[in-house]
Amino acid sequence: MTPSARQAVSAVVFVALGFASIAAQGPQARGQRMYTPATETTLTGTVAAVETVTRPAQAGRRGLGGLHVTLKTSGESIVVHLGPTAFLTEQKVAVAEGDSVEVVGARVTIDGEPVLLARTVKKGDNTWTMSDE
Repeated sequence: MTPSARQAVSAVVFVALGFASIAAQGPQARGQRMYTPATETTLTGTVAAVETVTRPAQAGRRGLGGLHVTLKTSGESIVVHLGPTAFLTEQKVAVAEGDSVEVVGARVTIDGEPVLLARTVKKGDNTWTMSDE
């Protein structure tokens, strides 16, 4: 094989691997929306834990970077993805362990775990909108 033919084959393999890598990352990495209005629900409960998930170091952890809270309701405990930390800081969202909140969001499954993607969060007299869905 000539050197130019080898370069052409290498370029094709490189591009193919790049597309395969993008496809393997899942719908969110490709910019597709995960929020499904058909699975929207309202949950009221107490914040049991607050966690900041950074990407890409923890990208496999529920697949979403940002602020997550564990919400304990009368019937379950579920991880709620509130949104990217920079957005929440800009909106002055303040949620802490022990807070009583009402969350409207869509139930999805990420990495085999149920997650609620928040659309709105209400705490006391404050209501924050996370998404326009």
